[in-house]
Amino acid sequence: MEYLLQVKIGALIGLLLLTLLFGFIPARIKWFRDTNGTETHRTVLSLISCFAGGVFLAACLLDIIPDYLSDINTELDARTLEISFPLPEFIMAAGFFMVLILERIVLNCREIGGAREERAPLMHDNRNGHGHGHGHGTSPDLESSGHHVHVDFQAHSPFRSFMLFFSLSLHSVFEGLAIGLQSTDSKVLEICIAILVHKSIIVFSLSVKLVQSAVRPLWVTAYIGVFAMMSPIGIAIGISVMEAQLASGALIQAILEGLAAGTFVYITFLEILPHELNSPGKQLLKVLFILLGFSVMAALTFLG
Repeated sequence: MEYLLQVKIGALIGLLLLTLLFGFIPARIKWFRDTNGTETHRTVLSLISCFAGGVFLAACLLDIIPDYLSDINTELDARTLEISFPLPEFIMAAGFFMVLILERIVLNCREIGGAREERAPLMHDNRNGHGHGHGHGTSPDLESSGHHVHVDFQAHSPFRSFMLFFSLSLHSVFEGLAIGLQSTDSKVLEICIAILVHKSIIVFSLSVKLVQSAVRPLWVTAYIGVFAMMSPIGIAIGISVMEAQLASGALIQAILEGLAAGTFVYITFLEILPHELNSPGKQLLKVLFILLGFSVMAALTFLG
């Protein structure tokens, strides 16, 4: 048991350091934050963002939702609850509407206060050759030049960036919890290696999204730092749960997973993908990079 504890602590430290490393690459390198680069620079940033969108889509459909449904169904079966109402899906929908309502409240308060930002609808039309609005401080000459590819760095609101960070962080806690709850050192190492690869790609993609939003650099650093701590916190909680033997701990975890899954569905399908696909230029190439990001995560999931 003492050796098992040492392995878990080693996994905790490894997850923390590697997440910080991959998270601070986009956050600290000026190239990712440069909004006035050449057309090639903007195109590359857009394609990287599309790759991140594919990563988040795969994380949503192949990782977060399946994990949640497996956990909640296991807990419901263990408690012999037989109901015809789709409770697992309802919990996930509750997470979706929680984010939707919170965002609408935030935007409504800003409108009452006379703020001009955040008024564009989530799904934009493609009239006048533009795939998305530019009412967030973008220069008129940039807006009118629809022939070149560009990245609208103000398209991601700070609120949505926070919700993306929050949902991924909550999921990271549960990933760490899976390590902390293991009873054999071989299983700890197996899960830890899988999470290390998975989380490195996720945190890089999260960092890219944050630097392309209106979030200040100091807050980006704080987000990445907190996100890096989530899996270690989950490992610590898992170790504590094993010692305390909480009867309802797994059910509470499953419900929280469902809420996190709902928030991630909202962010993925109403924020990340529409922004990437509605921006003009290189449409087929963007779809290819979204598919590439999805395929990388799908391959990692398939390999276990």
